Amino acid sequence: MNFEYTDKSKQWQERVDRFMQEHLFPIAQDYLEYTETHPWQHYPQLEALKGLAKEAGLWNLFLPEEYGEFSPGLTNLEYAPLAELMGRILWSSQIFNCSAPDTGNMEVLAKYGSPEQQERWLRPLMNGDIRSAFLMTEPQVASSDATNIETSIVRDGDEYVINGRKWWSTGAMNPSTRLYIVMGKTDPDAHRHVQQSMIIVPADTPGVRVVRPLRVFGTVESPEGHAEIALDNVRVPASNLLVGEGQGFRIAQGRLGPGRIHHCMRLIGAAQRALDLMCRRVADRMTFGKKIAQYSSIRQDIARSRCEIEQARLLTLAAADKIDRFGIVEAKDLIAMIKIAVPSMACTVIDRAIQAHGGLGVCQDTPLAYSWIYARSIRIADGPDEVHMYQLGRNTIKQKIKPPQDAQA
Repeated sequence: MNFEYTDKSKQWQERVDRFMQEHLFPIAQDYLEYTETHPWQHYPQLEALKGLAKEAGLWNLFLPEEYGEFSPGLTNLEYAPLAELMGRILWSSQIFNCSAPDTGNMEVLAKYGSPEQQERWLRPLMNGDIRSAFLMTEPQVASSDATNIETSIVRDGDEYVINGRKWWSTGAMNPSTRLYIVMGKTDPDAHRHVQQSMIIVPADTPGVRVVRPLRVFGTVESPEGHAEIALDNVRVPASNLLVGEGQGFRIAQGRLGPGRIHHCMRLIGAAQRALDLMCRRVADRMTFGKKIAQYSSIRQDIARSRCEIEQARLLTLAAADKIDRFGIVEAKDLIAMIKIAVPSMACTVIDRAIQAHGGLGVCQDTPLAYSWIYARSIRIADGPDEVHMYQLGRNTIKQKIKPPQDAQA
């Protein structure tokens, strides 16, 4: 494995970094203050910034090269450092049309959508004209096990009728959201991994009701937000089903693999920025007659943070590389490892930076508190740590107790 960035990758990194330094860092604080005081409203310069990113050719960078016309031609390994750069400003990925849950939904539509579904939904998403949400998690069941999902999707002539309740539907509060991809059960009596299906539901379909926005550690995370949504006798055309009945679990597994690379690299970017801010803070502040940076405990915290960030970065790049070369199934253990290791690392590193900043670290004047909330949330989102550790431990045991190939029967 060689993770030395290619010249092509370095050029993309320089372009993204230059764009962020010129257009996004100068307004980063203003964006946060506006969206906090104007919930569910877009930042006034949002569309202009997206237009600048389009003009610069920094658009839809996340789709791997195997998606042909939909992709800018980057591999997962080449996109990973770009996601890290975007992670330095938590909201910046939307400027490049590279933010969740749209990235996962676009990948699903690009891989599994019919030509009609792609024309109606994928192209507007890729143009940045609309946003989307992914409705899987439910309040009444442990949704970390997708086979628990209770929402029903029942065929009725040329339509499907959907009933259920979802929550933590990220992006559902965004004023531009027009599309939901809903996971539910079409056949509860089938084998547990083929009971589920995914279906496209326009956000304005009768019977869809946003019950409430959900707060994350007291924040509404405007303008995307997370919502609890009721689906009461929602009717959509049968042609809105993705691939076919019973394919929901397979689609979900394919959707989450690259998305976890994106999440982890963004978290590494957030952790790296936290460390950078910590270094500046301790170099500038005096306490008890000397710079904070001179204390051994601070230097140890910085050293540990640097080691932990680099370890997480290399592990995530290894996962991206394995997806590129062998596919998601072969990379599943590495994907589980990064989902376990990276959010915890980010929480720890960002927490150290908060401590070094004192009161400044917990208020709105730095990105640290927002970054910590994001990192802590990802320990639950896309499957909690415990699920990934359970599966990784199970797989590891199976691998280690396999008999040698030359063993006698």
